[in-house]
Amino acid sequence: MKGCRVLLVDLDPQGQLGKVLGVDVGAERRTALDMLLDAVLGEESRPPLPIVRARHPRLDLVVSNKSLALFPSEVAGHGGEEYFYLREALERVRGYDFILFDAPPSFGAITLNALLAATEIVLPVPLTFLALDGAAEITRTVEMVRSRFSHPELRISLVVPTFARRTKLAAEIHDKLREHFPKQLAKTVLGYSVLIDEAQSRAKTIFEYAPSSTAARWMAALGEELLESDGGRVRS
Repeated sequence: MKGCRVLLVDLDPQGQLGKVLGVDVGAERRTALDMLLDAVLGEESRPPLPIVRARHPRLDLVVSNKSLALFPSEVAGHGGEEYFYLREALERVRGYDFILFDAPPSFGAITLNALLAATEIVLPVPLTFLALDGAAEITRTVEMVRSRFSHPELRISLVVPTFARRTKLAAEIHDKLREHFPKQLAKTVLGYSVLIDEAQSRAKTIFEYAPSSTAARWMAALGEELLESDGGRVRS
């Protein structure tokens, strides 16, 4: 984003964030699981954070793979609180303008770690009926984390409509999002573009693969909105 240094932290055991950036996540010796377990062990002399240099300038990555699913059981084996380890691990991170988390879709110990380490949430919402339930659930979860874990800084900063279609139902859902998120709803509405899938399959950004496409314009506009809405330094 306009010369900013960005660290991506993949917290989904599927490891897709690294895959679309061309990283062999299965071959990485140290991953997000190691970063969290280093915080669990609390050793005075911790190993370096498992940061991978992406081939894109000013973009670094902490990869994930299926081993991350072991995190809850590993923490239980040490008898520790499992909620603040990501925040502790990132206290050692310096020199980035943004830290972005890709959290798993289901709520659990990993997602809670992400919410307690973040200050802002970017919430993509497909313009489908069932997605409204998901958006409402996230809103309740944020309120729970803010109050129960004394984390009032956490907020939904941007709600991004996705998979938009020219249908009556999609328009109705968009109106409902505007009603429930009057200040957070993004002006940029993302449709479906096969070019994004193709770019990911080739480990390229849409700006590299199809810089003049409508999809590239969507992403550029969304990036501008993210920068305008920035009220902190850590995003999820």
